[in-house]
Amino acid sequence: MKKWTGLIMFLLLAVIVAGCGSNNGGGNAAANAGASADAGSEPSDNASGEKKRIVLVTPEKIGVNQFFTQMEDGLKQAAEEFGFEYQIVESTDPTQVEQNLRAVVAEKYDLIITAAYTAADALTKVAAENPEQPFAIIDTVVDAPNVRSIEFREHEAAYLMGALAGLSTKTNTVGAVVAMETPLLGKYTSGFEQGLKSVNPEAKFLVNYVGSFTDPAKAKELALLQNSQGADFVAGMSAVGDSGVFEAAKEKGFYTAGQDTDRTVEDPEHVVLSQLKETDTVTYETAKDFMEGNFSYGSASYGLKENGVGITFVTAETESPLSDFIGQANVDKVKQIRDDIVSGKIEVKNPMAE
Repeated sequence: MKKWTGLIMFLLLAVIVAGCGSNNGGGNAAANAGASADAGSEPSDNASGEKKRIVLVTPEKIGVNQFFTQMEDGLKQAAEEFGFEYQIVESTDPTQVEQNLRAVVAEKYDLIITAAYTAADALTKVAAENPEQPFAIIDTVVDAPNVRSIEFREHEAAYLMGALAGLSTKTNTVGAVVAMETPLLGKYTSGFEQGLKSVNPEAKFLVNYVGSFTDPAKAKELALLQNSQGADFVAGMSAVGDSGVFEAAKEKGFYTAGQDTDRTVEDPEHVVLSQLKETDTVTYETAKDFMEGNFSYGSASYGLKENGVGITFVTAETESPLSDFIGQANVDKVKQIRDDIVSGKIEVKNPMAE
């Protein structure tokens, strides 16, 4: 698999523009490639008879964040099953996303996928300039007629984690160390508190904000503070900062949880849960829909029902042993809660919809 850096893509675009003249960032590339994102598009090859081509443009390098590594895995699986060619274009930082999106438009990919709110502004601009090019963005919303936006119902998985914390705590005090006080992260804290209070109305919930997504030292300080206030379980919701929460848990002997991918494997004794965001699933499904002619624009939502979010031990297997702090009896109770959310018996409120 080729992985192009932003510099290589920039040079490639320069060659294309020099050879073909000005094309305003790709112009009518999607139409020339013969791809349509409407239902009924051809299932395998483009108008020239060649294999369809799908590209993933990431706002950072693959491997830094498992969120994007999983997306690569999902795209690779879909390519193997549906026979399209795929490419990964890694941006060294979010400022390169617009440049890289323009480059892949010029390359006439049939579908361009990107991800995260850090890519939203760039995609908004490039999508407007290339109205016939199909795009998709994962984990945020871009309101454009040629973009599919994939959202996650993180509050549903957070509800399960909060319920498990409420059932498991021995001090009746739990906490969360959160990156920043934003509407998106409010889905995590709100869902967690709803689940906590549903099983343990008297439990105390502590929340502190790091003020950054990349500050493990500050996150560790806040986790230690919450533990000193009686919390025996502190959920990490601080992105890169979660490593600091994990350090604090190991030093003081309390319990914690990670986000997005299975972090329990890093320290099963203390990192006893992980809230999962299945970016591999949604990337696979996006490519699958495109190849099968079922691709549509607008917003698509993935929650527990669609296996887009989840939690270790309850919705997903893990290599880690189940902690005695959590216990199988509590896992079984929360599995029933999961079923009740999927069936609609339990409604988890989305704070962003209020």
